Amino acid sequence: MLVIRSVFFYIGYVLAAIFFGTLALPLMLLPYRYRGIITAWNRFSIFWLSFCCDIKVEVRGYTDDLDKPVVVIANHQSSWETLFLQYHFHPIATILKKELLYIPFMGWGLQALKSIAIDRSNPRKAIKQVRQKGQARIDDGISVLVFPQGTRQQYGSDGGSYARSGADIAIAAGVPIIPVAHNAGQLWPPHELIKKPGTLVVNIGAPISTEDRNSKELTAEVRNWIETNIV
Repeated sequence: MLVIRSVFFYIGYVLAAIFFGTLALPLMLLPYRYRGIITAWNRFSIFWLSFCCDIKVEVRGYTDDLDKPVVVIANHQSSWETLFLQYHFHPIATILKKELLYIPFMGWGLQALKSIAIDRSNPRKAIKQVRQKGQARIDDGISVLVFPQGTRQQYGSDGGSYARSGADIAIAAGVPIIPVAHNAGQLWPPHELIKKPGTLVVNIGAPISTEDRNSKELTAEVRNWIETNIV
């Protein structure tokens, strides 16, 4: 039954991606403020996941509305958080590998939302791109979403190392960091078809000031908060 429900979810997920991805093409001709409609696909996907696979979402912690751009740093366990965080903190630009932009429909939507694509085969160039484009997005009033682990980690793992790119952007731009911890990989495991029913818990931390901080200590603080707040 779990397989059937998961397949049913993916059918709706892909069809909706085709629709909104196609919609993204003409929207790219319009100013950025009109492109938020694309995140309706994200909202639909979270709803559809709940309907098909009985995965509920509980958001805890900091819920105040943000009146200025921030850098959101979250752990990376599945595809779920990329969907949820893009609309929960909209407008926000996600740092991601450039190959994702080549995926038909989904890639078009990511481009329309001004995602920051990096070439992971050239780390030095990628670091420079992240800093420059991250600062540019914040200057335009758009927050930046960073998954510092780089790749998806298994739920229950030690979390791996955290890159400093998110802290670097926040310090350079003079904006706070919002840490986010979640257990998405427990219910939507990476590289697996089956979605497991249950409650997915998202913990959102209060803004962390970057004033008079260095990226090493700031990244360590963010990592500690995230890893200790994963349910």
